Amino acid sequence: MFPDIMSTPSLQLLVAAAQQTLGMGKRRGPPRAVCLHLAGEVLAVARGLKPALLYDYNCAGASELQNYLEELQGLGFLTQGLHILELGENSLIVSPERVCEHLEQVLLGTVAFVDVSSSQPHPSVHSLDQLQDLKCLIDEIITHLQGLERDPSLAVSCSRLCSSGWNLCTVFGILLGYPVPYTFHLNQGDDNCLALTPLRVFTAQTSWLLGQPSVLLYSFSVPESLFPALRDVLDTWEENLRNRYRTQNDFNDLTISSEIVTLPAVAL
Repeated sequence: MFPDIMSTPSLQLLVAAAQQTLGMGKRRGPPRAVCLHLAGEVLAVARGLKPALLYDYNCAGASELQNYLEELQGLGFLTQGLHILELGENSLIVSPERVCEHLEQVLLGTVAFVDVSSSQPHPSVHSLDQLQDLKCLIDEIITHLQGLERDPSLAVSCSRLCSSGWNLCTVFGILLGYPVPYTFHLNQGDDNCLALTPLRVFTAQTSWLLGQPSVLLYSFSVPESLFPALRDVLDTWEENLRNRYRTQNDFNDLTISSEIVTLPAVAL
């Protein structure tokens, strides 16, 4: 655990690490609250509470993230090397070993997929066996991550996967550990059939620093009409998360909640 993490100087070091490395041009890095939440998310990846983190706080790229993670390691905040995986214009922070374990479980059928293509009147549930192209993508990501040559001189490694033609919405949902990712036909554009559809939104968050907001671990939704059919998958996901949570002592008070929302349009 990070020494004296509750002290003000330590918090200032975490904030400085982000602001000095993730600033773009003349702009400073993210605000203080975002810096602390980001550090919490990175720690959650390192502790196996989530397989990956999609960085979307600003336009910082892989090289800036690499510098940021190296700063955290220099502070003693991280004891293991994480990896930056570039997909398209996006960067994910992953633990290669842990994300491969997760993807192998996905291949075993622990995840259900909800097809929200605009061509159908209502969302529908699919298994991975019904989505062979997606199965091949998961195999490709596993092969890529397992084939990485770790350079001992590099505290943080980085690689890129060619993702042309991929449904990144679905791939990100898988990599981020969602138990029920959305999928849709790319040739039908970005439209979907979720407009005015009641959605059950799940949120998993945890306490980390005294006096600071909780760290958001997961936030995803499923159509309320499909909730009964997906209950077993969701219950298994929650049980597995709680089991992983018990293996660490950096975070406490895991809270998993859900609420039903209906929106005029849903962007994926």
